[in-house]
Amino acid sequence: MNKEWVAATIERISTWGKGKRGTSRLAFSAEDWQAKEYVIDLMKEAGLAVRIDSFGNIIGRLEGSNATAPAVATGSHLDTVPEGGDFDGIVGVVGGLAAIKELKSKGELTHPLELIIFAAEESSRFGYATMGSKVMAGTANLFAWNKVKDQDGIALSEALAAQGFNLEGINSAIRDKSELKAFVELHIEQGPVLEASETAIGIVSAIAAPTRLKITVEGMAAHSGATPMDQRQDALVSAAMIVLAVQEIALEQSHLGTVGTVGAMKVHPGVMNVVPGLVEMWVDIRGINHESIIEALQDIKDAISTIAEGQDTPVAIEVLSSDKPVLMDDTVKDSIEEACRRSGISYKRMPSGAGHDAMNMAHITSAGMIFIPCRSGISHNPEEHAQGEDIMAGIKVLTETLYQLAK
Repeated sequence: MNKEWVAATIERISTWGKGKRGTSRLAFSAEDWQAKEYVIDLMKEAGLAVRIDSFGNIIGRLEGSNATAPAVATGSHLDTVPEGGDFDGIVGVVGGLAAIKELKSKGELTHPLELIIFAAEESSRFGYATMGSKVMAGTANLFAWNKVKDQDGIALSEALAAQGFNLEGINSAIRDKSELKAFVELHIEQGPVLEASETAIGIVSAIAAPTRLKITVEGMAAHSGATPMDQRQDALVSAAMIVLAVQEIALEQSHLGTVGTVGAMKVHPGVMNVVPGLVEMWVDIRGINHESIIEALQDIKDAISTIAEGQDTPVAIEVLSSDKPVLMDDTVKDSIEEACRRSGISYKRMPSGAGHDAMNMAHITSAGMIFIPCRSGISHNPEEHAQGEDIMAGIKVLTETLYQLAK
């Protein structure tokens, strides 16, 4: 297995969207498609038959000896958050291709192998995460997706059409359960656990699911100098109180693994000498304990109601998405563990706090995830980094796992 090829390929992909402050390769952008075209060429060079579904998911396939057998799949995504890093998603795509090339060199397996590059895994552009795998699993919310636009006012349907895809036809991308035997995703941990414990591999037991809210606070825009403090309806003051409430409530649930984040906010009219009249804010609540998430959400709603009444600033809450935590398949987890043992690589079972495409694939096939350490647990940041030897250990375990599932 060629360590230099893996490192060079990751570095090459990272050039698309590279800027002074990290890599910005948003879903369905020109940079995203250029990176995909590069990997498509690599897939074809490796002997994979490549097709692209109606949502832009890319599937490379290596046939097995049994043409009717369900495929064993791996893969991840190439899109990034704004000013992100070079390893989130990419490791799973490049590592998956490296594993399939290695297995091809050993001779034909019974089951076909597939490498999938999922479209729009990150929620950064259109507000919905893991869109490509949701489409593939048949859980896409087409009604909601028809209404979404990015920050530049470009609708999802427009972004898709610009690359030759049609939002109305995405049902043709749904995979039947009979098509896949298993799906295994290789990914950086995006947290500090593996590095801190000096463990090479994380075997993901469950994936935390995000519930995402858009909160709109309505106040009254007014002159900042002429409006007395006791006569203001300041939407930003109420929003700040909501931020603190989310923080406090998430801390109360943190012993169960639940976290809460207010990650974006727009203030209107957004000038220094006007009391804010409207604030839009986006909240991300996630964890692996569904009851804890529900309790946190109810507490947040109660807190918002109290704040809105006390500050005389009406608040509207829109639920953008509400997914349940997903358990990974026992058979796949055992296969990954056996691969670690065979390779003499240290491992531990652990939950994933971040969402991944594997959580949607689990609705249509047996799914599992392999984590490798990332430096200081940093991700979604230009400082994101994974050591070459950790990447290669992950690829080795992935290769053995795919072999055991597909032989």
